[in-house]
Amino acid sequence: MDIEERFKLITRNLEEVLTPGDLKKLLEKEVPLKHYIGFEISGKLHLGSAILSMMKVRDYQRAGVDTSVFLADWHTWINNKLEGKKENINKAAKYFEEVFKISLKTVGGDPEKLRIVKGSELYHNNDKYWEIVIDVAKHTTLSRMMRSITIAGRKEGESVNFALLIYPAMQVADIFIQGINLAHSGIDQRKAHVVAREVALSLETSPLIHEGEKYKPIALHHPLLPGLKLPPGKNPKEMTKEELSALKMSKSIPGSAIFVTDTREEVEKAVMNAYCPAKDTSYNPVLTWAKLLIFNEDKLLEVKRPEKYGGDKTYESYDQLEEDFVNGSLHPLDLKKAVAEYINDLLEPIREHFSKGRARELKEFMDNLTVTR
Repeated sequence: MDIEERFKLITRNLEEVLTPGDLKKLLEKEVPLKHYIGFEISGKLHLGSAILSMMKVRDYQRAGVDTSVFLADWHTWINNKLEGKKENINKAAKYFEEVFKISLKTVGGDPEKLRIVKGSELYHNNDKYWEIVIDVAKHTTLSRMMRSITIAGRKEGESVNFALLIYPAMQVADIFIQGINLAHSGIDQRKAHVVAREVALSLETSPLIHEGEKYKPIALHHPLLPGLKLPPGKNPKEMTKEELSALKMSKSIPGSAIFVTDTREEVEKAVMNAYCPAKDTSYNPVLTWAKLLIFNEDKLLEVKRPEKYGGDKTYESYDQLEEDFVNGSLHPLDLKKAVAEYINDLLEPIREHFSKGRARELKEFMDNLTVTR
């Protein structure tokens, strides 16, 4: 595979690359590429966190990149998720590992080539890590740390405990201690990656060195799946682009997310009750899900309907789907049915995996631990 082919695989279907020029330089210099994507262990995994992110991990694997998932158990503890109890976090981490590996396999990746790294294991007896944390903090201002707490799902200016101010420096240190040069996440984690790029050349402890020169990690941000529900009192036509992009799938809003172990009935109910205004693309989560989950893989979407409503039709591209939706030849109900059927078929291997043995026990633990509906 040549440089251009690798570049296209690494960058396709992303919302942002910081920066394309830096990535091409690493490819041209044949620097070994080492990727990671990190997650708080904060509850059941949904289509965005498990499927959409693993689609990109699959792309990286095909481009010859070393891939890993970082399970941020310390960050989870700092952020007081899962009641802030380490025993909950540790067991949930095992569920996360199961989900990511079967999800990657489901979308065509190789789970055997995916490393799972747990924060507490990385930090244990590791003076070098804590040295990097301090080094990052020395090269970052307090105001920047305050602005960066949004990566932990907190609002800028919100009153927080002091531990949360350490969170961004630790997240940045996670990148450097592992020698990560492809830092991957949803666009919501952008601030941490920007800090990593800003301090990279100043750190005394940076391991990102090639031919005697320090270099910056590349930040790769995939888009976020929007929530299926429109929050009460919100009017998409009165919202800014930034406000609309912030309406990501939420585990805390009933009916907003689809979890990868949901039953066929739960998936169908969520999609059929989704916000999907006819002929409107300004904020339409069902259309966006089709774009990000189906057509980014060059898959087909089959719409089945009676002849009096236009008969069956197979869509080969998102542009074709959107055109029919906007002109009214594709009704929201028919779109919902088709998307629900596609998602159900996609999730079937994951449901099967979690129907027995250790995986089933972990699913039941998470079902009991979290309230999803």
